[in-house]
Amino acid sequence: MKTYIPKNDEQNWVVVDAAGVPLGRLATVIASRIRGKHRPDFTPNMIQGDFVVVINAASVVLKGGKLDGKVYTRYSGYQGGLKTETAREALAKHPERVIEHAVYGMLPKGRQGRAMHSRLKVYAGETHPHSAQKPEKLEVQHG
Repeated sequence: MKTYIPKNDEQNWVVVDAAGVPLGRLATVIASRIRGKHRPDFTPNMIQGDFVVVINAASVVLKGGKLDGKVYTRYSGYQGGLKTETAREALAKHPERVIEHAVYGMLPKGRQGRAMHSRLKVYAGETHPHSAQKPEKLEVQHG
């Protein structure tokens, strides 16, 4: 008996509207879609997922005290170079990065995770330049 190896020839595009959806719920749906866990022939060592386009990233919802309690940090490499900003500041400046950061944390680490991360396209507004790919609309349950 031969081992079944799925083909990776199917590349779907999906558009997700982030308006009014909690960040964690949105990120879990996107991460599982990018990994390909929605497919019946899911194989963990292959990239089989869809390309995901997220629109309205500026109107994503953070529940509880997370707008002021959640802190994003980065280090410049210099002494005293630790920069911090709250989720409220990050959403005001660059809302795309908030969703990208949440999804990236749910993807596998390493070469394959970085390749999966390149399948995520996030836009702050309603419009996106991927209409030529004819993306399907994916509904995310509101909390």
